[in-house]
Amino acid sequence: MNPIKLSIVGGAGRLGTAIIEEMHEDFELLGILESSSYPHVGKTLRDAGLSNEDVPIYGSDSFSDVFKNSDVVLSATNPEAELVNAQIAVDAKTKLIIGTTGFTSSQYNQLKSILHGKIPCIITSNFSIGMNFVFKILESLDRLPSNYETSIFEIHHSQKIDAPSGTALTLGKIISNSKKYNEIISDRKSSGKRKPNELEIVSHRIGGVPGIHEINIAGPNEMIKIEHTVFSRKAFANGALLAAKWLHSKTESKIYEMSDVLSGN
Repeated sequence: MNPIKLSIVGGAGRLGTAIIEEMHEDFELLGILESSSYPHVGKTLRDAGLSNEDVPIYGSDSFSDVFKNSDVVLSATNPEAELVNAQIAVDAKTKLIIGTTGFTSSQYNQLKSILHGKIPCIITSNFSIGMNFVFKILESLDRLPSNYETSIFEIHHSQKIDAPSGTALTLGKIISNSKKYNEIISDRKSSGKRKPNELEIVSHRIGGVPGIHEINIAGPNEMIKIEHTVFSRKAFANGALLAAKWLHSKTESKIYEMSDVLSGN
């Protein structure tokens, strides 16, 4: 079987370099794609000191050609860039995986509008296999009595731009669907007592922490604690590669999620 031709948008970032380190014989890395202002555009990963691979780093003027030559493109950049990348993928008829967070509701709806029914693609807030298992567990929160309340606490590295994290917001969406919450509270100082419709999400930014998410579920006399801790970005990288291999086999033009990948179907 021929290796899957993979290109990575934002491949010089934390996630991209982790994916490159974890790649195996099922994949052929065609290139890294960065904005034209990136200082190492035109060099190889080896020349840029990012890895021992002689893989070229392309600027934005080469995106269309690289997309066309790729079986799957994996993109982890920023919301504004993803709207552009999505349209390039549609025009190139290339399968696309987006692992970017921080979308506004308007941006996310625009992204889905660009991709819907056009190409096989995956949009996810978290590639971690373990976290996607937690997502599945939380879908059953509605089985608990109504007086069991749920809160989220998350920690990420100092340079993370969005807060709450995209993963925390995904957790919040799942929890809110189960518990019928319709308001998110991030600062209890101004809110006082908890109201029945509130979901509390607290964010900390410190050091180089890849990601910790803690879900606390408490009734009047007991508490359940679910914690997911990432030791290494390899957890995200391995999930991303699993998603790329899975998506490569799909022919239906629709937007998939990581839950589809992990279902094995």
